[in-house]
Amino acid sequence: MRSLISLTDLNSAELEYLVARAVYLGRDGAQAKSLADRAVGIYFSKSSTRTRTSFWAGATRLGAHTIAYGPDDLQLVTGETLQDTARVLSQYLDALVVRTNGPIGDMRSLSATASLPVVNALSECEHPTQAIADLTTIAEEFGSLAGRHVLCVGEGNSSATALAYAVALTPGLRLTLLCPAGYGVPDHVLETVERLGAGHAQVTQCTDIDRVTGTVDAIYTSRWQTMGVPKEDADWLTAFEGFRIDEEFLAKVASPHTVFLHDLPAVRGQEVSDDVLDGARSRAWRQAYHKMTAAMSVLEWCITGTEHVH
Repeated sequence: MRSLISLTDLNSAELEYLVARAVYLGRDGAQAKSLADRAVGIYFSKSSTRTRTSFWAGATRLGAHTIAYGPDDLQLVTGETLQDTARVLSQYLDALVVRTNGPIGDMRSLSATASLPVVNALSECEHPTQAIADLTTIAEEFGSLAGRHVLCVGEGNSSATALAYAVALTPGLRLTLLCPAGYGVPDHVLETVERLGAGHAQVTQCTDIDRVTGTVDAIYTSRWQTMGVPKEDADWLTAFEGFRIDEEFLAKVASPHTVFLHDLPAVRGQEVSDDVLDGARSRAWRQAYHKMTAAMSVLEWCITGTEHVH
């Protein structure tokens, strides 16, 4: 039994396996029933389209039974403690997938109490399964991750943090975070990146597109208001001027083979233009598909403990 609460809990080989398995599961006709008759709980206290559905679909395709809980479905709302809830659910379920948009410490507390795997489907500061889906999309597109360069544009949010951790754990993969001043990933995240990469992590952060060097293989952006949460500065949009991914932006950094990624949902016309999101470079929809294959890979790894890429 093992949980996936943060990518910082993994080593490079474990992440490499999860990505490779997700690539395999994404191939046409690649089906496994490795979770036959297992029970997976899916608890989302915040809204979700892709992540919630992808975990349900992935678990079902692997043969598991699922039960989904919304924000008002568990007795947590009436005062039962997280620990007591965990003790009970661990007697019924083989894994629990959780999205809270709260502190990651809550999930660690849940995992410490429950005798079942806990999967982080989004916490306040990290979205680990999203990063696995991101790397899966890139690996599928280019055949390998080593030697590739990802440019992540916009706010240094939970997806950007998870991607930075994933890149730090992937030898040869490079990430440039291009964020407006005051909206980058926190310093402690960059410090963790250095630790994960043992001083060899190829992750840099800047605020000026002119600081982006080398060939860019993938340009990645996210919704500027994560989970739709308003920002403290009422005039925040002015800081993001020039960070929208449109044809003018692409002309500055893209090469003929550069692809576009977006974790979705998109605010069309804000962080990305329609012609880019719907254009030939876009892999955002395949990326959304790989949220399911990443969920399958993670659930299988957590519940069965087996590793078989094929």
